[in-house]
Order: sequence, then C-alpha cells, then structure tokens
Amino acid sequence: MLIKLAGIVPESYVDGPGIRFTIFVQGCPHHCEGCHNPETHDFNAGRLADTDKIYNKIKQFPLVHGVTYSGGEPFCQAEPLAELGEKLKADGYHLMSYSGWTFEQLLAKGEKEPQVKRLLGLLDVLVDGRFVLAERSLELKFRGSRNQRLINVPESLAQGKAVTVDL
Repeated sequence: MLIKLAGIVPESYVDGPGIRFTIFVQGCPHHCEGCHNPETHDFNAGRLADTDKIYNKIKQFPLVHGVTYSGGEPFCQAEPLAELGEKLKADGYHLMSYSGWTFEQLLAKGEKEPQVKRLLGLLDVLVDGRFVLAERSLELKFRGSRNQRLINVPESLAQGKAVTVDL
C-alpha cells in the first residue's frame, strides 16, 4: 500500500524508548505554531513509498525494536500505517505514534473512520495533543509541550479513558 512520506530516520534515539525506526508522514491539518516539522504540513509535498518496502527496510536494522509514526499527522494516513503496524506488531515491535488530536478525539474519529480505530488499537504508546508553543519545554521526555500526554493505549482502550505512562 502506498503512503506519502516526508522522510525516515532508521535509528532514532529521541522519538521514543530505545532505538527506533521513525517514519515521518507528509501532511498535517493542525499547523501548530512553532511546529518542529513545518515542512511536513503540505499534503501535496513529500514522496510516495510502499509500506512493504518500508517494512523490509525496518527489518534491515537488527538493533531497532520500536517504530514511531510522526509527521505530519499520522492519523491522516491511518490505513497504510495500520497495515504496516499489523506486520510490525506480529514481529514483536513496540509501536508508538504522535498525533495532534487527543486520545479522546481519536476515539470519536474512530467511530466514523474504521482505519483510525484500527491504527489506534495497534499502538503501545500515543503522544497526543497539539504542540502549544506557550507550553513548550525541553525537559519533557518525547514531548514538545506540557499539554501533550504519553498515553498507554492498550490500558486506555481497556478502561475507556486516557491512562498516562512514564517512559
């Protein structure tokens, strides 16, 4: 399946716990002031890539045990990311995603957009919420602003409410 990419980082140490393969998708509707990746906002930019080729590329890095979806807005490309995520989870990878939408907003979107629900259900951790420049902090782990939460997705789905995690 095709996906619109802004780029990849094969061995990242800053986009989640451990050594991770980070996928930056192209396109974001949020346009947060002070965004770290403003070049990923334009839905018409980036390049098309095949999720099978990305999967094969990830497998080439034996020290990578986690994959992070970043952007752009990953949930704007939920279907191809879910397809990729299913293969990665079957191989035991830890899966994490950033989103400008909150966990609660994604739950609501998932009621009308099954691919959003499918992707959310594959995640181990979600960093949710828009980046807010006034709440920016360089001291936060894996987040840019204080309003963003690190969500334990399986536990949150089981409880029906956002449950945070400290990584």
